Amino acid sequence: MWISKDFSGKTFTTSKMAATMGSLVSYGSDSDSDNETQCNGSPEKIDPEALAHLQPLKSGQTLSLALLNSAPEVAVKEAVETGVHLDPSLKEVTFNPSYETMFAPEFGPVNPYRSQQMAAPRNMLSGYAEPAHVNDFMFEQQRRTFSTFGYALDPSVDTSQISSNSYIGAVDEAEKKKGLTVFEVGPKKTDKRKKVQGGEADDIDNYLGPWAKYVDEKDGAKPSEEEQKELDEITAKRQKKGRNEEEAPAEEKTILHVKDAYDYQGRSYLHVPQDVGINLRTADTPDKCYLPKKQIHVWTGHTKGVSAIRLFPVSGHLLLSCSMDCKIKLWEVYNERRCVRTFIGHSKAVRDICFNNTGSQYMSAGYDRYLKLWDTETGQCISRFTNRKVPYCVKFNPDEDKQNLFVAGMSDKKIVQWDVRTGEVVQEYDRHLGAVNTITFVDENRRFVSTSDDKSLRVWEWDIPVDFKYIAEPSMHSMPAVTLSPNGKWLACQSMDNQILIFGAQNRFRLNKKKIFKGHMVAGYACQVDFSPDMSYVVSGDADGKLNIWDWKTTKLYHRIKAHDKVCISALWHPHETSKVITCGWDGQIKLWD
Repeated sequence: MWISKDFSGKTFTTSKMAATMGSLVSYGSDSDSDNETQCNGSPEKIDPEALAHLQPLKSGQTLSLALLNSAPEVAVKEAVETGVHLDPSLKEVTFNPSYETMFAPEFGPVNPYRSQQMAAPRNMLSGYAEPAHVNDFMFEQQRRTFSTFGYALDPSVDTSQISSNSYIGAVDEAEKKKGLTVFEVGPKKTDKRKKVQGGEADDIDNYLGPWAKYVDEKDGAKPSEEEQKELDEITAKRQKKGRNEEEAPAEEKTILHVKDAYDYQGRSYLHVPQDVGINLRTADTPDKCYLPKKQIHVWTGHTKGVSAIRLFPVSGHLLLSCSMDCKIKLWEVYNERRCVRTFIGHSKAVRDICFNNTGSQYMSAGYDRYLKLWDTETGQCISRFTNRKVPYCVKFNPDEDKQNLFVAGMSDKKIVQWDVRTGEVVQEYDRHLGAVNTITFVDENRRFVSTSDDKSLRVWEWDIPVDFKYIAEPSMHSMPAVTLSPNGKWLACQSMDNQILIFGAQNRFRLNKKKIFKGHMVAGYACQVDFSPDMSYVVSGDADGKLNIWDWKTTKLYHRIKAHDKVCISALWHPHETSKVITCGWDGQIKLWD
């Protein structure tokens, strides 16, 4: 019989529980069945399964598991007390311990990687150092002596009885240096060097004072007789060379490469062709331009790098190029694309060229310090100009009534204005702080913009030698190439921080921060920039010889072509063509792309 407790604490047997459950079951039945039961008087049988959960659980077979001690033996208090393990804090051991007992770990299992040497006691990272009473200065002195000379005093030796055995390390070196430390070794002060006696202070002629030479000082500054002779020859050569440079300029000559200078009607090659499919006589530009895709022609003839190219004014049917081979060449852009004429007259590389408005004449600027005026048709040199400085850029005044005037940016920071008729300097614009790189006429030719190595941009009124606008920011770099847009509103400046900056060209000359063209490498090279005639693209060469084309509106780099083996120094978009671009490079080639 099982005894249970209800929640109230009363105890009752399982037979009572069964009776209670029976009455609950009979209570749940309907009233008719109740009446029948009362009439019959016999008790109803209870289903044993209904009371199965109240029966005690039968005990089954139990599973016994063997206990395994998987952890290795480690030191515990009882083991230390019984002598199985040694207490590391003990100074004395009263029994003879075994090897295993002495080298057993204090706690935990044995480290398989821990050698006997590692297990040995140590008080510093590299091992065990015996305590020695050395002050900080002595220790540092010996440490430095050991690292410098390779020897040091043995700290365990008594310092009062120092001998050759008292040193550790390079003992031989210690004997040689007599055990001196780094603080003791050094040049010993000897007697002062004596100076030559130079009279008394009141003797003005013979008094040498502090400028007197030392007694043991040798006079080695003077060259020997042979060396003096050699030096005299070198200086004489240099003086002669300097005089030669100031002599007359190189002789000018020209070579005509075409069979006939004039056609059957008596027209020269300057005559604009009418059989090329487009009207070159007007200044009309194409409505829509497209990206050039392939190379269609190469002009070869220059033996060194090409430094600048210029198209014939208005028509663009001829191309003028100047090179580092000291020559200037005129090429056809249409039909057979021949080399028409070569102009020879500079003794050094030609830096810049510029046509006048009609194209009948052009100016050339060379590193031989001469500016020369040429006749495009006959190849004759009309006149020469120089101020003994190197001209970096040259420009005719674009006004029709000022075609006799031109300006040149010089290496001596000046912009010099000449009159072709008299050959004299009529104006000097001297405000830049570095060599002048570019001159660009703006605002209907009333003003011009100049850039310089001084990293500034200056705007000048024509014939007034004071700049009325000066633009220079600490973040600005020098801009050695500037181009005016076809609509005359913008200046594209090639900046030496690998960007093309756009400045307004009408009133305020402000930097347009929304239009900055990036993605090419030009640092160190004056790569010329140009616009497409419809103002939809910007083109420029770069230091890798690539032609880069950007979209004007979005400033995105649209297209890149490997154009030259060396620097692509200039790129010109033909003013009458939808997709023709001319490039030149330091590989000596001029290429036409379409």
